[in-house]
Amino acid sequence: MPYTDKTLTCQDCGQSFTFSADDQEFFAGKGYTEPKRCPDCRQLRKAERGFAGERRGSREMFSVTCSNCGKPAEVPFQPRGDRPVYCRDCFNRVRPAPRY
Repeated sequence: MPYTDKTLTCQDCGQSFTFSADDQEFFAGKGYTEPKRCPDCRQLRKAERGFAGERRGSREMFSVTCSNCGKPAEVPFQPRGDRPVYCRDCFNRVRPAPRY
């Protein structure tokens, strides 16, 4: 089915935006429905939820001592004490290779 550009209205800001034929094909391929928000409002909404490479605010960090080298480090989770915690350098050395 050939797609043609559509003009839609954003449910948040009320502005018209173009839902391109390429975007329609992409959305259909992923099983997505038509967007209800314009690209700017979608990006703003994702940012508010902590996506799109933007942070909601500063993340709580916890001070630890690396289980491997003994250097002080900060991690973005509360260590439970039942598993080793590593600094960034040691973690990069001991983590398993990704499986593809």
